Amino acid sequence: MNWDRIEGNWKTAKGKIREQWGKLTDDELDVVAGKRDQLVGLIQQRYGSAKDAVEQELSEYESRYADEPMHDKNIDAVPASASSKSTPRHS
Repeated sequence: MNWDRIEGNWKTAKGKIREQWGKLTDDELDVVAGKRDQLVGLIQQRYGSAKDAVEQELSEYESRYADEPMHDKNIDAVPASASSKSTPRHS
């Protein structure tokens, strides 16, 4: 996953980022607005980590979510039974 995709889907990505770095607030992530360098600085500040360590964690985060869609599967999914309800026929 490249960072442009995360930045473009920031609202969804925020939730996944909060799962990994729970000390970050929604307000802080709103200010970051998907900017990777700002996120690195924020994580460094909150966790007292070195920049290299944070960069490595973010790279691992990108790799881990590379194959996952950035939208909530449950929102877009419509069960087949809901979209094609059949009416019983009476003979």
